[in-house]
Amino acid sequence: MLMPVGDDNSDRRIKPLINYLLIAANIFVFVFFQGMGTDEKFTYAFSTVPAEIISGKDIVTEDQMYEDPSIGEKYRVPGLQPTPISVYITLLTSMFMHGGLAHIFGNMIYLWIFGDNIENRIGHLRYLIFYLLCGVIASLVHVFTSDFLGSNLLIPTLGASGAISGVLGGYILLFPKRRVRVIMLYQLTEVPAIFAIGIWFLFQLINGIGLLGSDQGGVAYGAHIGGFLAGFFLVKFFAIGKS
Repeated sequence: MLMPVGDDNSDRRIKPLINYLLIAANIFVFVFFQGMGTDEKFTYAFSTVPAEIISGKDIVTEDQMYEDPSIGEKYRVPGLQPTPISVYITLLTSMFMHGGLAHIFGNMIYLWIFGDNIENRIGHLRYLIFYLLCGVIASLVHVFTSDFLGSNLLIPTLGASGAISGVLGGYILLFPKRRVRVIMLYQLTEVPAIFAIGIWFLFQLINGIGLLGSDQGGVAYGAHIGGFLAGFFLVKFFAIGKS
């Protein structure tokens, strides 16, 4: 187990206002629009659905009842809800929604630790564009790998994980040797960023083999990998003229 808890911010020159706003926006949407995850209609209306992105059409389905064969327990899976805006906008709205407390907590910890360094390096506006662009690319990677692999295109995805993966990709390129405080083997220690984030990316690759188009805990591993690579290759462009 390796859990980042902080990093070196001694070179910070600007207050990471955009990073703070992104974290606040994610929490606000989860609490007030998703009802702490209980408002299924909102969640299933504004999540990204691969079939909708590919077809450009809003898809509405009925609730389904499923039975767990191992315990014989039946449970209801909500159907897709009407999206009152263009389905393509869900590529953005889904980035600010989460499947539960553990999902949003984990994402926000990573954004809090690593996002401020990227914003400090490339500036407020560039960081906002970089973050949103990585998130959209991550979602599109998931959509098209789902289609390519013949996965269920009606499974909605949501979460900031794709965009945050882009932040990690940019971080490992710009600050590979920066010390990151982590909890590893139940002890607090420091490791280089290339190790801390490299282990995370390796985990995504291992778990993503054969699962690139499937839904895993709200965001597909394909979205994680796509977002990471987008951030890795784009961050130098956004850092042009910045030191």
